[in-house]
Amino acid sequence: MRFRDRLQRFFWGRYGVDGLYYAMLISYCVISLIMCFPINKYVRLALSALQLLLIFFTFFRALSRDHAKRKKENEAFMKVFRPLRDFFLLQKNRIRDVKDFRYRKCPHCKAWLRLPKRKGEHPVVCPRCKERFTVKVRF
Repeated sequence: MRFRDRLQRFFWGRYGVDGLYYAMLISYCVISLIMCFPINKYVRLALSALQLLLIFFTFFRALSRDHAKRKKENEAFMKVFRPLRDFFLLQKNRIRDVKDFRYRKCPHCKAWLRLPKRKGEHPVVCPRCKERFTVKVRF
């Protein structure tokens, strides 16, 4: 129990993990997979250095006590990563819902709407901007 208490005391007040932590850890794993293949020794050296920097900075961020700086770094990363994540999530949902729904963009506010799949022309009210427009579903 003493070791556990000391360990708990050590981690108290540390920043922990966030989206940037996971992205750097995944990048480290991808580089490790790339290094399994036969590559030039200079490229291997550069990748090894990048791996070392990634793992050092990953754990430095997780064990840091400066919450404000780490939060700022994560917000900057998420500002770039979130649109990319949302795009791929939308594509996944479109494939999943292809039988029952159609996705259309509101011409006024550009929000994506998930509409029931009914053939023909239908009036639609955007829930975000409350504008009315028509949608044509061919098949």
